[in-house]
Amino acid sequence: LDGEYDLAIKYYNGLQARYPFGRYAIQSQLDIIYAHYKNGEADSAIAASDRFIKLNPQSQYVDYAYYMKGLANYNRNQSFLSSILPTDSSERDAGAALDSFNDFAELIRRYPDSKYSADAHQRMLYLRNNLSKYQIHIAKYYMKRGAYLAAANRANRVVTQFQRTDSVQQALEIMIDAYSRLGLTELAKDAQRVLALNLENGRLSQPGAEEVE
Repeated sequence: LDGEYDLAIKYYNGLQARYPFGRYAIQSQLDIIYAHYKNGEADSAIAASDRFIKLNPQSQYVDYAYYMKGLANYNRNQSFLSSILPTDSSERDAGAALDSFNDFAELIRRYPDSKYSADAHQRMLYLRNNLSKYQIHIAKYYMKRGAYLAAANRANRVVTQFQRTDSVQQALEIMIDAYSRLGLTELAKDAQRVLALNLENGRLSQPGAEEVE
């Protein structure tokens, strides 16, 4: 079909309509997922993956469906960090990254020995770092606007949800600054102690240490 994915999708949909339980039904469903993905139709690829998982829960290819679902979200959201705007509504831009992370996590949880699990794990590391940076971006925005409590809460999210990423040190520093400005001395001291302890024990990642190209 030489990359003519629109034609491929029509062909495989027609094949499924004519032979829904035929010998090529499973393969045609998988091919539709791939064709939508290659055609840049992320939503359709995800929907086709979900459909395959629902119709064929015992299939040996379910891991592939989870993987392709994660890839579709992953590629759809690759540019979210460069295109985000510092507004609350922009938080929706991280949705596909979170979905992709969860898709890959589900793949690894269900099929740890899948041939796709290693790649999924590497992509999860990359997503995790990017998601933590996104939270830092929002926290800094709140600091500039004087919304110190909101900034501290965002930074705390990095510390609790994105441990061992290179954003944790920045998050703790934001918390110290924000709590100090709010007059919450004890909370600022707590964050300072955590930062000092982690630096002393070398627990904080160096910038880029966990990123995956």
